[in-house]
Amino acid sequence: MTFFEVLTAAVNDFIEYGFDSQDRLDYWVKRIKEAAIKEMIPDSQIQQELTKSLNSAYNRLVIKGGLVNKQVTRFTIEKLKPRLRDELDRRIITSVNLIKYNREEAINNTLRRFTGWATSIPVGGTDVVKRTEEKQKIRKSLGKIPFEQRRVIIDQTHKLVANIKEIVAVDSGAIAAKWHSHWRQMNYDYRKDHKERDEKVYVIRNTWAINNGYIKAVDGYTDDITSPGEEVFCRCNYTYLYNLRQVKELLTKKGELALQSAKIS
Repeated sequence: MTFFEVLTAAVNDFIEYGFDSQDRLDYWVKRIKEAAIKEMIPDSQIQQELTKSLNSAYNRLVIKGGLVNKQVTRFTIEKLKPRLRDELDRRIITSVNLIKYNREEAINNTLRRFTGWATSIPVGGTDVVKRTEEKQKIRKSLGKIPFEQRRVIIDQTHKLVANIKEIVAVDSGAIAAKWHSHWRQMNYDYRKDHKERDEKVYVIRNTWAINNGYIKAVDGYTDDITSPGEEVFCRCNYTYLYNLRQVKELLTKKGELALQSAKIS
């Protein structure tokens, strides 16, 4: 029987007999849980999709040189490979555990809804319950699982990309980072404070530029705020900045003089 068929049978049974024993409730809770697990996308398939997505992002950025530019050399990427690989492995483990937790939570919410509803039916049953409406309410949490699973894959991939870019940028001498929010994108559920950060430039602490007094943290430091992708389903990103010409709005008098004298790029 499908999950819907089992749920239909359970609802019909309680409408007819009501909550007359714990055994009746335990029997249906067990069957509903088994049917829910059986109907879900197998763990192995989800893990395969997850690993494929994360490996694809890693290969594009690290193996195929997607991060190499004027500031980031191939040598830097090679040097950081062990650390970047650790980040990939950590993200895979975290993501798998998160998906399992979400599945368990959805099943528990479904069973909780059913138990709450079933125990409210008086002994002898009832004629007033709307069966279709009740079934829709009870299966609500479970119906979101495929969507939530794929959201987790997308979110964790974005987090991996953001973390890899940060590791490489800091090691390559980035001095600041410009925040980009997707608040203009239609139907994107952006955070208000992330929208307010859009196009602001945050200084990376303890770099040569800040330690020599060439720039000031007008909007603040990167470690004063959450990073792009750090919060759940955040799709913001940074553009990393490496020289004084890229951060003219942050220059101190000393920084302006250094730039004019061409001693510092």
